[in-house]
Amino acid sequence: MSSNTSDARLWGARFASGPSDAMANLSASVHFDWVLAPYDIAQSKAHARVLHGADLLTKDELKTMLTGLDTLLENAVSGKFIPTPADEDVHSALERGLIETIGPEVGGKLRAGRSRNDQVSTDLRMYLRNNARLLAVAVCDLQSALLAQAQAHVDHPAPGFTHLQHAQPVSFGHELAKHIHAFARDLDRFADWDKRTAKSPMGSGALAGTSLDLDPVALAKDLGFEGVVENSIDGVSDRDYVAEFLFVTSLIGVHLSRLGEEICLWTSREFAWATLDDAWSTGSSIMPQKKNPDVAELARGKSGRLIGHVTAILTVLKGLPFAYNRDLQEDKESVIDAIETLHLLLPAMTGCVATLKFDTEKMLASAPDGFALATDIAEWVVRQGVPFREAHEIAGACVREAEKQGTDLDGLSDAQFAAIHPSLTPAVREVLTVQGSLESRSTINGTAPTSVRKQLATAEKNIADLKKWSAKLPHSV
Repeated sequence: MSSNTSDARLWGARFASGPSDAMANLSASVHFDWVLAPYDIAQSKAHARVLHGADLLTKDELKTMLTGLDTLLENAVSGKFIPTPADEDVHSALERGLIETIGPEVGGKLRAGRSRNDQVSTDLRMYLRNNARLLAVAVCDLQSALLAQAQAHVDHPAPGFTHLQHAQPVSFGHELAKHIHAFARDLDRFADWDKRTAKSPMGSGALAGTSLDLDPVALAKDLGFEGVVENSIDGVSDRDYVAEFLFVTSLIGVHLSRLGEEICLWTSREFAWATLDDAWSTGSSIMPQKKNPDVAELARGKSGRLIGHVTAILTVLKGLPFAYNRDLQEDKESVIDAIETLHLLLPAMTGCVATLKFDTEKMLASAPDGFALATDIAEWVVRQGVPFREAHEIAGACVREAEKQGTDLDGLSDAQFAAIHPSLTPAVREVLTVQGSLESRSTINGTAPTSVRKQLATAEKNIADLKKWSAKLPHSV
């Protein structure tokens, strides 16, 4: 990069020479913040209108300015106008482009009453608010794929696990649906985050506001914000919204990783519960028999990348003086990469989930394994009036006897049950079936098929509501 940047830089009048090549290379951000160009132009149009409202632009100048900005947007989107190595950042590049389009006499007036400090924070809020909704659409698509699979497998029993050990039988639809609820919390976090982020920093200037008679409230409304930040110093230095956004994206990554881990287990030969569709798996360069769950594995791997981003921004922010500091240039690459990563992951995971084929007979056959019905015995004994502390011991004794006899719980004879405890009458066999175990757990959040169907109906409505929230972008670009 040449050190001759005086034509493009928005500063430098008090400097006798330009920055060194190394300094210019370190300082440049236009190679990644160019994604903010449509938002910066939209903001510039709104700013031009408040300049006109303050009698700082005539009606004709405003028309020229808006026409020039529309042309600049068209050229930036088409690639006809691109930043050059001499452009320090997106703001410098676009001011250069505007002046080249309409001349310096009018184009040079746009900078009045604003700073790159309030400008970049406003751009970034707009960019993130729109992208939160675009990501929400992709998450909803994954939820819908999970919902369809869950609805298809409500009546199919499977082993439920704790500590990755057989615990109790569950509806496999219930098992799948747990992921829907995890992603729903992520989208609730985005919606809650959006309330705090929907305030415009414009009018904060460099840090102290502006003496020009501008209208930040009108500008905020014009841009699609719901209000204005209350403190100009906080307005230019706040990046809580970046850290929160990255936390939500990292948690989405964690939830994708946990789903991916289960897909890896389900499709392994040891489990053999599920088969991957050819379109969502890969093979081996040396072992022709292999069918690898690469989508699921990449979901696990990329979650580390997403977690790293939130760690990075928190480290940047800790101990940082208020008002703008150049450290804050580090706020963009993390969010841009997090958004791009999830836009790659989410459709791939959606396709993988939607096309999984499950072996329901194999899951049913293994559902009672590991004495998974022991809790059913304990709860049946409780219904006979025995305290649970004692019932737990009785059920444990049943497991010991079954292990000794080399059989499952239902393989114990009536006499063997009675010898363990008199409350274990032949009627205990009512609960020694997988289906009976499922149907007995009919609480509102339980695994009984009747309960699961109600849960899935609620989840389906929630997905529809979240789709409505994400359907309309708050900022027009």
